[in-house]
Amino acid sequence: MNFNRIFAIVLRQFYLMRRSFSRFLAMFTWVIVDIILWGFMSRYLNGMTGSGYNFIPAILGAVLLWDFLIRVMNGVSMAFMEDNWSRNFLNVFASPITISEYVSGLVLSGIVTSLINLVLMIALAMPLFGLSLFAYGWMILPFLFVLFLSGIALGIFAIAVILRLGPSAEWLIWPLPAIISPFVGVFYPLSTLPHWMQLVSNALPPSYVFENIRSIVAGHAASPVSLVWGLGLAAVYTLLACLLFMSVYRKVVRTGQLARYSAEGN
Repeated sequence: MNFNRIFAIVLRQFYLMRRSFSRFLAMFTWVIVDIILWGFMSRYLNGMTGSGYNFIPAILGAVLLWDFLIRVMNGVSMAFMEDNWSRNFLNVFASPITISEYVSGLVLSGIVTSLINLVLMIALAMPLFGLSLFAYGWMILPFLFVLFLSGIALGIFAIAVILRLGPSAEWLIWPLPAIISPFVGVFYPLSTLPHWMQLVSNALPPSYVFENIRSIVAGHAASPVSLVWGLGLAAVYTLLACLLFMSVYRKVVRTGQLARYSAEGN
C-alpha cells in the first residue's frame, strides 16, 4: 500500500471541512450538546441522592466514551458517504488508488476526527463538571482501544452495507449505534437486562468496557480478563468487517453494480 494515496483520502476530508463551515460545525455540535446535557444530569443526580456515589464518572464518563465510539464509526462512514453525495466514488477508482488504500484512508480519517472530538469532550468535561479520565487509572487506555476497534468495525460494516444495497440504504446505518446501546449497558449494569439480552451483550465488546467503568467507580478493581475478552472480540469483528467489505466490493465489481452506482441504486 502507498501511504501517499492513503493520506490523499484523509486530505480530501480536510479540504471538505475547511471549505464548509456547516460540515465543521456538525462534527462538534452533538458532542457539545451531549457533554453539557449529561453533565448537568449527573450533577443533578449527585445533589438529589446524597448517597456519596459520584454519578459524573459513571454517567458522564460513559457518555463520553460512547460518543467516542460513535465518532470513530461516523468518521469512517461519513468519509465514504461524502464520496457518494458528491458523485465522486467512481472517480476514486479511476485513479491508481486500490480498495485497500481507500478503506485505510477512511479508517485514518475516522482516527483523526474521533481524536479531535475526544480532546474536545475532555476539554469541556474537565473544567465544567470535574470529570477526569485519569479517574479510571491506566485502564482508560484499553477502554479507548476496545471502543476504537469497535467503532472501526461498525464503520466498515456500515460502508459495506451501503455499497451492497446502494446509497439509499444510508437510513439503515444512522440508527445502528442507538440499536446497539441497550445491549452494551452504557447507563446500567447488564444484570438488569433479561437473559436473552445478556447473551447478546456478552458478544458485544463495548459491554465489557462499561461494566468495568461501573466497577471502578464503585471502588472495585477492573477485570483485565474481561477487557482482554472484549479486545479480542473487537479485533475479530474488525477483521470480519474488513472481509465483508472486500467480499461486497468484489461482488459489485463482478456484477457491474459498481458502474451503476448512484443515489437511486439498490
